[in-house]
Amino acid sequence: MKNLLLICCFFISKVAFCQDIYIQCGNLIDTKNGKILANKTIIVSGKLIKSIEDGFVTPTDVTSKIIDLKSKTVMPGWIDMHVHFEQQTSPTAYLDEFTLNEADIAYDAEGFAKTTLMAGFTSVRDLGGSGVNVSLRNAINSGKVIGPRIFTAEKSLASTGGHADPTNGYRKDLMGNPGPKEGVVNSVEEARQAVRQRYKNGADWIKITATGGVLSVAKSGSNPQFTQEEIEAIVSTAKDYGMNVAAHAHGDEGMQRAVRGGVKTIEHGTEMSEATMNLMIKHNAYLVPTITAGKYVADKAAVSGYYPAIIVPKALAIGPKIQSTFAKAYKMGVPIAFGTDAGVFPHGENAKEFIYMTEVGMPFMKALQIATVTNALLLDMDKKVGVLEPGYIADIIATNEDPSKNINTVTNVVFVMKDGVQYK
Repeated sequence: MKNLLLICCFFISKVAFCQDIYIQCGNLIDTKNGKILANKTIIVSGKLIKSIEDGFVTPTDVTSKIIDLKSKTVMPGWIDMHVHFEQQTSPTAYLDEFTLNEADIAYDAEGFAKTTLMAGFTSVRDLGGSGVNVSLRNAINSGKVIGPRIFTAEKSLASTGGHADPTNGYRKDLMGNPGPKEGVVNSVEEARQAVRQRYKNGADWIKITATGGVLSVAKSGSNPQFTQEEIEAIVSTAKDYGMNVAAHAHGDEGMQRAVRGGVKTIEHGTEMSEATMNLMIKHNAYLVPTITAGKYVADKAAVSGYYPAIIVPKALAIGPKIQSTFAKAYKMGVPIAFGTDAGVFPHGENAKEFIYMTEVGMPFMKALQIATVTNALLLDMDKKVGVLEPGYIADIIATNEDPSKNINTVTNVVFVMKDGVQYK
């Protein structure tokens, strides 16, 4: 009897695992060709899309499942190339560095990851934390917790006093002298060592802070903070270890050094000149605008006490410029990737970036292609995600309305599937 029960349980589990899912779609967005297709059925088997059929197909077997999205607009899961799961904006964020344990950060990060997935983002690139982001990636991949697929830079690299120096703003007896192990670089040799340490720690990407930043407790938000030689050493070492490099940059000189040095993406790009735009086109470097973050920090800088005083003038000066810089770069033909800097603003509001991109002239279909096809290519996942085709991973989301007709619908994702598993 016991053996029979085990056999039955095994059979039931195998049937459930092999169960095909028929997703009946009123509108289906073909991101590869930029078209909206009517009345399609996506058949999902396991983690993969098995086929896409014309009309609303119903299964002939009793084990398959039907999901009715006939009144919805269906598209591939979105990809955000710039998030920070180890943090979320608040008036106590700077104090939290001294009061939160690593376990506290990890529990918060798990919640932020789930929120992001439920907002329609099935893959993200986490561009800097303490290393919890590596463990979170692994936990999601192993099915221990719920969240998007993560590609992480682990700890961002900085120069002493630079934007990602972990002890900026500390009193002198706490500052110490962080080095390559902590992600602080002051020579070509230290640059190579810091990259190798990130590889050892489990990073997928390398991120540098090529200029000053808005939210670091330091005076400048724009000055260049790495030498040309240091950047080139970082990029070449990263290449040896199979990684690309992202560069936080607001100031123009730091951007030019980064692009000439071979970085793949420029984050923010606020004070980018036309010369730098042309340089990015020449080197096929991508701008990740993070408009949502720029708007958010500018708004919060007007709230007394929200940020330390040294940050306020930077936020007021830099935040409002990002959207207009993006508009100019797009019109000039600079390659664009989709990224938001979530964590600087509340996680789960990432889709607002679509609204801000379309406000200044980018059609929604183009923005969607950037957030799917382009970003998948940058992550070397272009044969696996970013489009809805047979053989691709079943990362599928849906909105109530067609975003090309009502862009605000992107902030209310009503269906989320990742790896063939329905989460919403």
